[in-house]
Amino acid sequence: MKQFMAMLKKNENKHPPPTKLLDRAGQLCRELQSSSPSLEKLVEAIMGCKNKRYFLTNIHVVRAFVSVHIHNGQYDAACRLLEYCKAEEKEELVKLWHEIHYRRVMEKHQTDFLTSLQKFRCRKRNPPPISLCPEGLKNRNYSEEVRQHLHRFAAEVTANPDKKQRETLARDMNLQPTQVYNWFANYRRRQK
Repeated sequence: MKQFMAMLKKNENKHPPPTKLLDRAGQLCRELQSSSPSLEKLVEAIMGCKNKRYFLTNIHVVRAFVSVHIHNGQYDAACRLLEYCKAEEKEELVKLWHEIHYRRVMEKHQTDFLTSLQKFRCRKRNPPPISLCPEGLKNRNYSEEVRQHLHRFAAEVTANPDKKQRETLARDMNLQPTQVYNWFANYRRRQK
């Protein structure tokens, strides 16, 4: 740690900082993940650095920053950091985004855990920003064309297709037979 701090001070004005320094920061953040006071000291040193944006390309450094912000109750700062960091591991960043909001809800409700439903609602209320999901959030709904085809089949042929009909529909619409089966089961339930 002392060696890293000395390297950080020595390379304070270099743009970009040496790769060795960036790698060492990531390694230290990974090693100190469970040691809160040491991690806070490390994060504080990197935050005070003029080149901190370069360090935010490493997922371990980002995770450490977010962890310290959450520990200090600085949820908005943690969210802003995720929005503007340049780490490549987008899925990991989305997980961190959700973790921030889970912690915020747990604090609000004064609980140590959330149910699956609470987590689902939390994710729906706090979708990750475009910077974390450039391709957008995954939509589990079928396209308008697929839905129309299924509705037409239900209205004109049957709302309870047999196995052969489901397999044909699945093949025609590039779905799994189970997906077609579930769609029709839900359709019949909604019609009641």
